[in-house]
Amino acid sequence: MRILLTALLLALLTACGPDQGNGEARQTAGTEQAENLETAEPAAAEPARLVVYTSRQPHLIEPLFDRYTAETGVDIDYINDSEAALIERLDAEDDQTVADLFMTVDAGNLWHAAQRGLLRPVESESLVSSVPEALRDDQGRWYGLSVRARTIVYHPERVDAGALSTYEALAEDEWAGRLCLRTSQKVYNQSLVAMLIEHHGEEHAEEIVSGWVDNLATEPFSSDTRLIEAIAAGQCDVGIVNSYYLGRKLAEDPEYPVALFWANQDTTGTHVNISGAGVTRHAPRPEAARALLEWLASPEAQAEFAQNNLEFPVNPNVAPRGIVKEWGEFRADDTPLQIAGERQAQAVRLMDRAGYR
Repeated sequence: MRILLTALLLALLTACGPDQGNGEARQTAGTEQAENLETAEPAAAEPARLVVYTSRQPHLIEPLFDRYTAETGVDIDYINDSEAALIERLDAEDDQTVADLFMTVDAGNLWHAAQRGLLRPVESESLVSSVPEALRDDQGRWYGLSVRARTIVYHPERVDAGALSTYEALAEDEWAGRLCLRTSQKVYNQSLVAMLIEHHGEEHAEEIVSGWVDNLATEPFSSDTRLIEAIAAGQCDVGIVNSYYLGRKLAEDPEYPVALFWANQDTTGTHVNISGAGVTRHAPRPEAARALLEWLASPEAQAEFAQNNLEFPVNPNVAPRGIVKEWGEFRADDTPLQIAGERQAQAVRLMDRAGYR
């Protein structure tokens, strides 16, 4: 697997502004960066090649790309950066791009790329059958590849699980001085609040978010990991995180003193989001990119794709494994995720008004 990055394109990224990464982006280094992406198309006698722009961490995707190469003979080169930088890059490159596939996290980011006209519709019976309707774009411009649940975590010695119920209930007086949140600047929370707006209307959603702010034990954290550590340390009792962050802690220490609770099981269902991908508008090799996308959603790749980051398979025919399986089944919110993108700007304004920073 080779990570290719030219000096020319580095200059372009610099021109696009500072890194706006979400914590999963990693700018790669090494001598291979000097290779020229403009010559990425192989000679006729060489195996086919694809180029992926991705904000996913290399250790999560390289095993899959290597497996695909071994099975098909198609080499996969990738550029790794923040989703914001990659979106700007695709826009600047326009029809000169070398990228065949754009892969990132959160439906809000994928929706944004689609709205900028950077992704092309893909018609595929395989993808439609593998990816539930709520987890893909209604025009086929992007498809979910793994499911990530954003739910409640708590300290089992200080909180009775029977006292927990919904995201909305965390705004009640019972949780005053006991709640921890991650910053509102994170797209994960913007998508959650966007769904609250969809379910409750803007006025009620703002009341909920304002209640969260009133109940904070401390200022919002920069990461879900720090939030979980604050609960373990007794700084707060309860919080909202993506489940895989807790999974990582439990993988290191099965006795870690933080537990997971599936939120909203009797109402809207637990909020879920995705990691996903779409074929770029000017993909040099669109059919080969579609084939890779179909393979990533197939049962043979799904278990590994999800397990690498302790996420849930998007394909309903594939069962979760390990820690994820031990958490048991839960009812997920089946509201179409493209709404998270459509209401993202509205959610950001609402959180600002509520004083959620």
